[in-house]
Amino acid sequence: MPQLNAPETAAGQDSEPENRPGTGFSKRSLAAQAMGRIDPVTRAVVPPLHVSTTFLRDPDNAYSSGFSYARPDNATVREAESVIAMLEEAGAGAYLFGSGMAAATAVFTALEPGNHVVAPKLMYWGLRRWLREEAPRRALAVDFVDADDLGALRAAMRPGRTRLVWIETPGNPLWTITDIAAAADIAHAAGARLAVDSTAASPIHSRPLDLGADIVMHSATKILNGHSDVVAGVLAGARADAFWDRIGAIRANGGAILGPFEAYLLMRSLRTLPLRAAAQAAGALDLAERLKAHALVAGVLYPGLPDDPGHAVAARQMRGGFGYMLSIRVAGGEAAAIGTAARVRLWKRATSLGGVESLIEHRASVEGTGTPCPPDLLRLSTGIEDPADLYADLDAALRAAHAEAGRTPG
Repeated sequence: MPQLNAPETAAGQDSEPENRPGTGFSKRSLAAQAMGRIDPVTRAVVPPLHVSTTFLRDPDNAYSSGFSYARPDNATVREAESVIAMLEEAGAGAYLFGSGMAAATAVFTALEPGNHVVAPKLMYWGLRRWLREEAPRRALAVDFVDADDLGALRAAMRPGRTRLVWIETPGNPLWTITDIAAAADIAHAAGARLAVDSTAASPIHSRPLDLGADIVMHSATKILNGHSDVVAGVLAGARADAFWDRIGAIRANGGAILGPFEAYLLMRSLRTLPLRAAAQAAGALDLAERLKAHALVAGVLYPGLPDDPGHAVAARQMRGGFGYMLSIRVAGGEAAAIGTAARVRLWKRATSLGGVESLIEHRASVEGTGTPCPPDLLRLSTGIEDPADLYADLDAALRAAHAEAGRTPG
């Protein structure tokens, strides 16, 4: 397994490379040991936290350590980047940012004025709003399409002008699936790059770079960190080129790098990511199957269900599970959906996803006017609790909400 973005010691060399596991081990094993680095001073098996904002110059004013100032670079950040780059098999490595939005907008900011962008209608609402309000101020033209419709995606291309196709799969909050390999072919044929927001999949269940994407983005706040205590974003690149270097310069010059303490916490979480992602995906599938048969649930949106419109593509491009996110449409409409969320005990009513605690949210209320989210929809982020407990809690809440509205549960 390649060791990308390998952190360096003060001497500018890999610390004790003989103690690193090297190639031939699984991603799960390499993640568990944070790439196997042993601190050369203390012999600690946990990589240290580097918080210094400045670094000693050599007598000739050079920086042989490779570090000069904390805004563009940090050793702890490099450690976490190396684990993510390994998981994504990213030839260009990875860049950590202070948030998912900072990571995503850096890609669009790296484009030239007048470039054309294609983005999905169904996507993270914060980025959709940024593309509608801020991208035109940067002279970027943006078209929104149903990205899971390859014909619509192909028709939106403007050869010679389209420079970026952005997709999100599974797509929040309806969890639609876009064929990454086909989208990459369409983008590349038009002379554009393909970037994939893979936040709802994680590198454990989907690796877009393997399927032809040029850049993969994660809101690392979500399952990569998984403990609801870090805000972070990350980009992983298929290859180092001028565009990738431009993104790195935007991060450095704009001061958008992740802080070292947050990177330290993130790396702690990355060591258990394969275990958490597997458990959360299994829990989500269990819930989807149970809820599909519930009399008070009008529909379940989850690509792991065989009758889901995106299942065939998801089964082909995802591995070991279908992610940790699902949504349900509640019989009885908006009032019943809001009432259900108000009555849960184990689920937590909160925004975000991917944490070890399960979250429930009436998404249309959060997104407001213009949301593509149906008013009867509840978004569910499955944590690591017992799926039977999660189902029982949701079942009781559904029944109580319908009983108060004067309906008889089935």
